[in-house]
Amino acid sequence: MLRKSLLSVAFLAALLPATVVAQPLDKVTYGTNWVAQAEHGGFYQAVADGTYRKYGLDVTIAAGGPQINNRLLLAVGKIDFYMGANLLQAFDAVEKKIPTVVIAAIFQKDPQVLLAHPGIGVEKFADLKKLNILVSSEGVATYYQWLKSEHGFRDEQVRPYTFNPQPFLANKNVAMQGYVTSEPFIVEKQGGFKPKIFLLADQGFDTYSTTIETHTDLVRKNPKLVQRFVDASVIGWYNYLYGDNAAANRLIKQANPEMTDDLIAHSIRAMKEYGIVDSGDALTRGVGTITEARVKSFFDKMVKAGVVQANIDWRRAVNTSFTGKKVGLELRPKN
Repeated sequence: MLRKSLLSVAFLAALLPATVVAQPLDKVTYGTNWVAQAEHGGFYQAVADGTYRKYGLDVTIAAGGPQINNRLLLAVGKIDFYMGANLLQAFDAVEKKIPTVVIAAIFQKDPQVLLAHPGIGVEKFADLKKLNILVSSEGVATYYQWLKSEHGFRDEQVRPYTFNPQPFLANKNVAMQGYVTSEPFIVEKQGGFKPKIFLLADQGFDTYSTTIETHTDLVRKNPKLVQRFVDASVIGWYNYLYGDNAAANRLIKQANPEMTDDLIAHSIRAMKEYGIVDSGDALTRGVGTITEARVKSFFDKMVKAGVVQANIDWRRAVNTSFTGKKVGLELRPKN
C-alpha cells in the first residue's frame, strides 16, 4: 500500500509544472565591503525582483561596515561570496596564500576620482600637479604611488584626508580624493558648486572594482552554483541600471536608513554617465566581464609603482571562466 502511494505521488509530481514542484533553493551569503548603497544596487535588485530565486538561490546580503570584516569571513568559509574593492586585494590574497579568487568584476572602471574647484585654472588632469591634494593613508599607499610613477605627481603635494570635505570646501587651492558616485554630490550639496571631476580610470588606473570573490574550494566543488550566482548578479545589475529599481532601493534604505533618495539617484546617474558598470569589454561580452589581459595590465602598473611585488602569480588572483558569456546583454537599451 505504501509503495502504491509513493508511486502515485511520483506520478502526480511528474504532471505538475516545475514552478509547483520547486527544488529547494541553495542558501548563500554575499558579504559587501561597506554599508548598503546604490553602488551595491544590482545585488539588492536580484534579491528584490526574484532573479536569485529564479536561479535557484536564496541569497542573504550581509552588509559591511567599519566594524565588520566580511573579507575575513570569506577566507575562513563563513560566507560564500564577497565584494572586493579592487584587484589589489586579490593580489594580496595570492601573496599571503589566502584561498580566495575573483570570479567577476561588476565595475569595469574604479570610481576613484580627484576633485578640484572650478575657475582656478584646473582644466585637464595634468593641472592637478599644481595643487596640494587631500589623500587618505590607503590612497597614498595605492593609487597615489601610481600617480607618481605614471603621471609625475609628487609626495609633497599630499595632505591628509579624513573623509571630511570641509578642508576642501574651505580652500580653493587644494584637490580632494573621492568616489564619482558620492563625493561630487556631497560637495555640490554642502559647497553649492559643481566640482571638476577627474576619474582615475580614464587616466589609466585600470583596475576592476566591486568584484565578486569566492573561496577557491567553492569554485572547485560547486562551479555550477558559482556560475548561477554570477549570472543572476549580472542580470540584477542590468535590471537595476535600466529597469524598475524601486524595490531594490527600498531594500537599500531599509539596510542603511541614512541613505537618501537623492544620493541614490546621483549614484545611478554617475555610474551610467562615466561607464562605471557598462563600458569596455562589458559592452560586447556583458557586465561583470574580466580578462587576463586587463588584470596583467593593472598588475604591471602596480609593480612599476612599487605597490605589489613582481614575483606574485597574478593569474591565481582571478578566474575568468564565469564571465564574458553575454549574459543579460539583451537587457541593455539599444540606444
